[in-house]
Amino acid sequence: KMARSANLQFEDMNGDSMKRPYKKFIQRIDEMERILRYLAEEMKRTPDPKGPDGSVMYDAVIRERFDDFLANDHGTLDNMEQVILKIYKDFQQFQTNNESLLDAKHKCIEEKWVVTAATMYSRGAKQAVMSDAAEEGTSLMGGGADDGPQFSSIAGTIVQSDQERFARTIFRATRGNTFTHFQPITDHLYDVRTHERVQKSVFVVYYQGGVTSNMRDKVQRICSAFGANIYPWPTGAAATQQRARELDDLIADKAQALKAYDRFVSTEMQAMIKQARPGANSQIEEWRMFCLKEKAIYATLNLFEGDTTLRADCWYPLEEEERIRRILVDLRGSDNMSGMLLTDNRATEASKVMPPTYFKPNDIVLPAQWLVNTYGIPRYQEANPAIFAVVTFPFIFGIMFGDVGHGLCLMLGGLWLMANADELKFTTNENLKVFLIFRYMIAMMGFFALYAGLMYSEVVGVGVMLFDSSWKEPADLDPKAETWTLTNSGSIYPFGLDPAWHGATNELLFVNSMKMKIAVLFGVTQMLLGLALRFGNALYFRNWIDFFCECIPMTIFMICFFGYMDWMIMYKWVTPMKEPPSIINTLIGMGLGLEEKHPLYDGQSGVQSTLMVLTAISVPWILIPKPLILWWQHNSAQAHRYQELALDNELDPLGAAEMGGFGGGAGPGKVAAEEFELGEIVIHQLIETIEYVLGTVSHTASYLRTWALSLAHQQLSLVFLQKILLSQFGLPIGINGIAIYIGFALFANVTAGILLGMDVLECFLHTLRLHWVEFQSKFFKADGHVFVPLSMRSVLEADQR
Repeated sequence: KMARSANLQFEDMNGDSMKRPYKKFIQRIDEMERILRYLAEEMKRTPDPKGPDGSVMYDAVIRERFDDFLANDHGTLDNMEQVILKIYKDFQQFQTNNESLLDAKHKCIEEKWVVTAATMYSRGAKQAVMSDAAEEGTSLMGGGADDGPQFSSIAGTIVQSDQERFARTIFRATRGNTFTHFQPITDHLYDVRTHERVQKSVFVVYYQGGVTSNMRDKVQRICSAFGANIYPWPTGAAATQQRARELDDLIADKAQALKAYDRFVSTEMQAMIKQARPGANSQIEEWRMFCLKEKAIYATLNLFEGDTTLRADCWYPLEEEERIRRILVDLRGSDNMSGMLLTDNRATEASKVMPPTYFKPNDIVLPAQWLVNTYGIPRYQEANPAIFAVVTFPFIFGIMFGDVGHGLCLMLGGLWLMANADELKFTTNENLKVFLIFRYMIAMMGFFALYAGLMYSEVVGVGVMLFDSSWKEPADLDPKAETWTLTNSGSIYPFGLDPAWHGATNELLFVNSMKMKIAVLFGVTQMLLGLALRFGNALYFRNWIDFFCECIPMTIFMICFFGYMDWMIMYKWVTPMKEPPSIINTLIGMGLGLEEKHPLYDGQSGVQSTLMVLTAISVPWILIPKPLILWWQHNSAQAHRYQELALDNELDPLGAAEMGGFGGGAGPGKVAAEEFELGEIVIHQLIETIEYVLGTVSHTASYLRTWALSLAHQQLSLVFLQKILLSQFGLPIGINGIAIYIGFALFANVTAGILLGMDVLECFLHTLRLHWVEFQSKFFKADGHVFVPLSMRSVLEADQR
């Protein structure tokens, strides 16, 4: 009940002693799981008479009814074990009988082939063998006399691939005093040893001597070595016919017995795949879930210490403390058990153990949380980047994938998954399960791609005129002119990019410049958001050293250089200029301290000099103060320990002498309780400083991938449209209809496979990289550990995955 109604993560109290008092119960459950796996394998080999062709019993098993399973009681481990063991013993007994019947049936079939071969040369067999031996020059000791020697025979079946070696071995072992004849069997027979169907032959070996002769023993040993099956060789026509009728009756009887076994197996498996209750899992799935639940319980009990009274440390959400106490009160007295919850926050603080991080994501946040956890688990109470990634991830994806047509397809796919989530949650398709979990993110990715496509005025790579363009054609336009210049009417296009730029000779020059600047603007904005979260972490944990020695100088460095760059981009956009200066040249001159010859605004040189000084000051500010302050704090703490130890020596000199005084020793009175290496701290801070300063430059450039992927997507869409579909319209009438039909089908498949498949994955991975490296590196430590409570539903769901 506790595992169903509350969230508790238990610590291992027996980690040092490795004492596991409940391992015998886990071993019993392991045996039950082995039996269930055996039954499942049998189901996979048994055809389903009620299912479609080619289906097996295992396909009809109903699974993943977790809520119904957890809401019902399933008895004790002993009772469930008895039920499963009884079914297993019955199956084993019937399977043993079935194997015996199958063995006997196939031996009867083989013997019938031997009888059939004997019938073929029952007349004059001895004379035929003797004549064959004479023609081949075979020495059959004393042949040729009227009262010649009598011959005996050994017959059976052998695999055809071994018959040549078998014949040579007998010939050499008997020194040519035998004659071996083979008769191929046309049908493939079942080999009881290998359980496979093989091609066999009937053989008969004639030799001189009786049934007790040494020659017979030698031939029998060779037959055993080759795995041949030996059967009696009929000597007369009447005996042959009588034995054939007997074998037919035996084969029919064995076949009836085998059909009875198949009916038994089918009946038992039908009972196991039947639902345990209305709306429940199949019976065999209920048993399997019961084993998983019981194993989780006993594995958790192994973490407790004590024999009669069990105790374990545990973590739990603070908001669930009262619920846990109520559950313990309700359970008190049931089954002669009682429990209590004792809390000690001081012990947790003194141990300096980092608590686990507890996530409660809903269906919208869950995909983003998965992506963040793949990189690293947030620390306890650290700012969780998944909350922001819910919006920033699909937004940045939309910038890369911006297109109205493609974004609409992606959004409709996400909406379809959202609408059919209840029907698809029980699917067995693993890929579809992943898409189902990401359904909200897919819909948002499609929405932002649609929005960015409207901003770019692009539908499948083609510009769309939603409003009247602000660029007008000249009145005296020559219809034969290949190029012409448009003039701006002075109006502003209401929304997004003016479609007149699409198809212009300077389209790439203008659009690339615009998208490049948009990429830098959003990139610096997201990195500033990461720094803001770094401020939040420092304030929340009251880490004033990080606040004053890292957060503030890092922000100054980012704003004074890259924030200023973004400001200049927006200033140029809103300020009309005849000859606007290059922002890149301006930043280079700012870094080198050069005088600005073409200022963007009045007083630009003075402002840039001040910003560059602040940028330069921020670098040693990040590097130097923090190690010195940590060193000073360590020395102060050490001095305080010396004072406390000196006071203890004055109060109890005998005890101090026993502990080794100030002189060291390894006892509890040792002063150097914590190691502090100033060199390691300085090297670590130097690496942090270099990584941040150089990383900020590279990260800003890294956001240009949004521009590059957006350009690649637009150009790829346009090439596919022009080369595959639009080119068919120029063909002669009569042919172009068929060509357009084929071209459209090809265009649709290429769009779905490349643009909606490969390009979506490419943009997804680049967006993931921007979040993992460029955004999260500004504040995210990623060294926490996730809260894993004992939850029966989680145990069952994890096993399904």
